[in-house]
Amino acid sequence: MSADSAEAATRLAAYDAFARDVRSELAQTGERMERLRSQGKVKSATYRQLFAIRSILRDIDRRLAERGL
Repeated sequence: MSADSAEAATRLAAYDAFARDVRSELAQTGERMERLRSQGKVKSATYRQLFAIRSILRDIDRRLAERGL
């Protein structure tokens, strides 16, 4: 394996790990939002922050999926 292909494999592994982390954080954020929703706290600052975070994570996930990651 050449140095270039080894570097490419390392970079791909890093992108795959990043994609897994984004999807994991997205799932955890959804779970936290659901807990707050069940407690009637949809107008809380925490819920609103999580809503914004979820929107960003969804966009990142969409972009990763478009590129096959």
